Amino acid sequence: MAPPVIDLRPYFTALDEVEGVLDWPEVFGNSNPVEFDIGCGRGKFLVDSAISHPETNWLGLELDFTEGRHGAKRLAKRELPNARVIGGDAKQFMANHVRPHSVDVARVYFPDPWWKRKHHKRRLFTDEFADQLALIVKHGGYVHSWSDVGEYFEVISSLMNHHVEFIPQEPPPEPAGLDDNDFLTGFHRRGRRMGCTIHRGLWLRR
Repeated sequence: MAPPVIDLRPYFTALDEVEGVLDWPEVFGNSNPVEFDIGCGRGKFLVDSAISHPETNWLGLELDFTEGRHGAKRLAKRELPNARVIGGDAKQFMANHVRPHSVDVARVYFPDPWWKRKHHKRRLFTDEFADQLALIVKHGGYVHSWSDVGEYFEVISSLMNHHVEFIPQEPPPEPAGLDDNDFLTGFHRRGRRMGCTIHRGLWLRR
């Protein structure tokens, strides 16, 4: 018999349980800035950020429920009040449940490159996704994206650099050390230790 599924609310919510357009003060209990971690995986960046920046509310979006619940368990263990995870498709969530221009920063770190050409259509970054980011991010807000796949980062940069609503900016420096605290995500750690170039992008919402 399979073990019972642990109820991780409010730290984890499945997308099909989300109703209507979310009100961030109601979700987090305050009016602090909101940042998205799109594709939060097992939650390293989400947890680290929630701890180091308690003045900010953090929402992780993760398609893989197993990964998303793992991150939510880490949040629950530390009883972090300023972070949550939504399990499900980020594009659907952004299209149906996010108020326009209500997100201060959207971060997309090491999105799945879907290596095979026939799978490229599954990649997160598309014209539609760039338009969604332009809709949800506040005027004067930011989009960050890092990748260790040069070809995919060229696609990301092309979409964002030529989008009428975004202005390319100089990205923040990459941490230089090899300690776990110097890596944003598990994929960042793996890429650096394999000697991959880490491509970094930052865009300002006009």
